[in-house]
Amino acid sequence: MTSSRRDFLRTAVLLSAAVPLAAAGCSTTDPEEERSGGGTLQKAKDAGSITVGFANEAPYGYTDKSGKLTGEAPELARAIFKRLGIDEVKGVQVDFGGLIGGLNARRFDAIAAGMFITPERCASAAFANPEYVAKSAFMVPEGNPKGLKTYTDPGKKGVKVGVLQGAVEGDYAAKTGVEKGNIISFPDQPSAYEGLKSKRVDCIWLTRISLADLLAKHKGEGYEVTEAFTPVIDGKEQFGAGAFVFRKADGELLNAWNTELAKLKQENGLLPILQPFGFTQAEMPGPDDTAAQFCKA
Repeated sequence: MTSSRRDFLRTAVLLSAAVPLAAAGCSTTDPEEERSGGGTLQKAKDAGSITVGFANEAPYGYTDKSGKLTGEAPELARAIFKRLGIDEVKGVQVDFGGLIGGLNARRFDAIAAGMFITPERCASAAFANPEYVAKSAFMVPEGNPKGLKTYTDPGKKGVKVGVLQGAVEGDYAAKTGVEKGNIISFPDQPSAYEGLKSKRVDCIWLTRISLADLLAKHKGEGYEVTEAFTPVIDGKEQFGAGAFVFRKADGELLNAWNTELAKLKQENGLLPILQPFGFTQAEMPGPDDTAAQFCKA
């Protein structure tokens, strides 16, 4: 991806085309109004559209070569918001680390980026119930010359690890023994790949789903993705659970989303939406998986 292409994609886009950033924002500033049913959800229904933030990270939320916003989260947004009587979904691209800030600044009304639910993030925003669960993996040069197989290896072997800015993998790396100077943050997947290619880093640490998608874009270029693994931090397995994110004041919108998501799961309608983006039954959340579980410290 060229720098000019990235600059272009930093503008807001419709699911089918680009739109001005000024279009973002069918939101409420009054929590009491939201709780009474006249807030963000009602405004979106009245407008027939809602705006989501995304980070241009495939396969979660990204723009394709035609400029169309797609990915597991935007396509899920289209399906669920349509059930809620909202036919149009608009998007604003933000660096991953700025998504929650942009949400709370009311640049958009939900985050559609497959964002992992963590206690720290739950303190700043309201997470919906999970739409997928995922394990980690490394992208490495073919043959895996550093022998990186699981989460403890980068720290033990003293390698440089590429992660996305604001993503949980940076915390995983720090908490499993990778020195601060060996954790290199990148704004997006293409720049992380360039970092690996230029040997600034020895591996990229992301979800297996993300890396499989990235590898598919660079077939035959001399890289591979390791087997998936689950990091253990302070004796606790770190299962990644991705979900939509809303402002804490938007309780009505969050509840409406969770209700329709639950129906979709019961109808076995979730996997068909996510499957084109590399998700399998193994990534489907269990019936009892909730945001509250993953928000616990």
